[in-house]
Amino acid sequence: MEETRLRLGRFGVWLAPPTLLRTPVGVQREQFARVERLGYGSLWSGEPPATSLGTGREVFTQHAVMLAATDRIVVGTGVANIRMREPLAAHGGAATLAEAYPGRFVLGLGGHGGDRPLGELQAYLEAMATAATTLLPEIGYPLVLAALGPRAHRLAADHADGAHPFMQPVEHTAIARERLGPGKLLIPHQAVILDTDPVSARARMRALTPARFRDVETPYTVNFRRLGYGDDDLAGERSDRLIDAILGWGDEKTVAGRLGAHLEAGADHVLVHPLADDLVSAVDQLERLAPFLTAPQDPHARGI
Repeated sequence: MEETRLRLGRFGVWLAPPTLLRTPVGVQREQFARVERLGYGSLWSGEPPATSLGTGREVFTQHAVMLAATDRIVVGTGVANIRMREPLAAHGGAATLAEAYPGRFVLGLGGHGGDRPLGELQAYLEAMATAATTLLPEIGYPLVLAALGPRAHRLAADHADGAHPFMQPVEHTAIARERLGPGKLLIPHQAVILDTDPVSARARMRALTPARFRDVETPYTVNFRRLGYGDDDLAGERSDRLIDAILGWGDEKTVAGRLGAHLEAGADHVLVHPLADDLVSAVDQLERLAPFLTAPQDPHARGI
């Protein structure tokens, strides 16, 4: 765990699967190398749920492109969908990338819904552990889980190396750290936009949720209720209060302050998700943020 923390540094990058789907691989390579030159410690993307399969690339192939386009940056799946492949295939894919790029791959897993998502995820992890006894048993890699609530955090603490919470307020990071304990990795996602106009910044975040899903109860809305957000916050397009809790917006200094707040709350590594129309514009925002995330006095941080 300590070696992984040192490799990750303080801040990494999370890129939306639809953005990467729209971007030719040649452009991806250029921009991934650019992210590495900016000093960020990791690159992550996810895999869409089964209901949205046409919105992203296959996750292990996509992350192999990230690894091949860079020299040192850690690459993580945030998250690989357990409904997309058998446990044996997931372990085989992860172990192959970990062997090809030692110390540079983190496997993040999640269930994306289902009737008993935590039960399914635990069974999947157990099957992966069994597969690992015969398929590339000598190859290890860090494993983190998509985890929001107390049962999910317990699963991450007992059966994985940590948690990768997605789209949660800073207060959730503090709760997750307490539940996981001090030894586990905690890698939260934080959406950001460099926009000082509250109306346009909030509109950009609201646009990420299609209208047909705005009144649907999901694991995210359940967890927001645990954190004290009520019907007024969750109805329709979501309240300004909730949007401001899950989106870091403003100038570079303000957004950097939000990212740093997750570290102060107990995160090991924070993933910056720049909201943008295309990959180049997203990395442009990361470039503007980079000087505000630099802390030369930290001997364990590689630039950022």
